[in-house]
Amino acid sequence: MSITGLAVIYIMIWWIVFFAILPMDVNREKPIKIDGEDIGSPENPKILKKFIYCTGITSIIFIIIFLLIKYEYLNLKNLIS
Repeated sequence: MSITGLAVIYIMIWWIVFFAILPMDVNREKPIKIDGEDIGSPENPKILKKFIYCTGITSIIFIIIFLLIKYEYLNLKNLIS
């Protein structure tokens, strides 16, 4: 598989994991209500922490998929044909 294909797989896995992690560890209770602000928006979304976790989880999943492709347990060319 080419480097471009591997990059596309990594990015797709990253976005899926990111959107799965995004709603976790969010406190929606606010001490001060501001007019014009959404009531359900979190006070501190902790995006950097989620970015780091997402990158780590994605790297582990990607390494597993890469090894499966490399040792031909998962052959994407045969699945497409």
